[in-house]
Amino acid sequence: MYLRPNDGKRIANDQRRTTSDRIHREHPLLKLGLTGGIASGKSVVGEMFVKLGAHLTDADAVAHWLMDPGRPVYQEVVRRFGREILNPNGSINRPRLAEAAFGVPGGAPPRVQELNEIVHPAVIEQENEWLKEISQHDPKGIAIVEAALILEADAAARFDRLIVVTCHPDQRILRFARRHGISEEAARAEVTRRMAAQFPDEEKIKAADFVIDNSGSLDETEEQVQRVFAALRGSPAL
Repeated sequence: MYLRPNDGKRIANDQRRTTSDRIHREHPLLKLGLTGGIASGKSVVGEMFVKLGAHLTDADAVAHWLMDPGRPVYQEVVRRFGREILNPNGSINRPRLAEAAFGVPGGAPPRVQELNEIVHPAVIEQENEWLKEISQHDPKGIAIVEAALILEADAAARFDRLIVVTCHPDQRILRFARRHGISEEAARAEVTRRMAAQFPDEEKIKAADFVIDNSGSLDETEEQVQRVFAALRGSPAL
């Protein structure tokens, strides 16, 4: 766990801090971005922060809600990607959409950027509304946005601090296999495909204010979370 910005991105982080610290003085709610690669354990870490008193919203869950039938994002996704991504009841079939977005070997090229251009603006709008609500009923609280593509979407400047969750590559494969009930071989192929649309951990770490290594036991991860939370509570301008 790192308790200060990584040297590789110190200037960028300092620029974000200069802006965010000014915002923090005006609006004391501390806004955190929580990110990490696929199956790194972001949600587990997020739940640990919530247990300590933080507020959290999950960008992936927001995106799923926005793609419910009848919503504008749903309509645009279906218009762009075709009705073949739909289930018989009209809902979006997530695996089929993932195939269309991330591509398959020997198939059409990836269209993940196109999907992000549809979904991300609406997700950010919902997150901003949520942050506004939190600032009204808990103005001195800690609000966390959990999202996989904060850095890839060039959205880190929206937050006062950035937390990156990492884990060993083999653990990432095993976790993904267990989560989806698939073989390790299938999980490795899918993780590799999806990671191609994300920055490597090394780049994420360079941009982080805090890094939580989720490679060990849950107790070890929780100890890191507690230290980060204590550091955040101790000073609004670390």
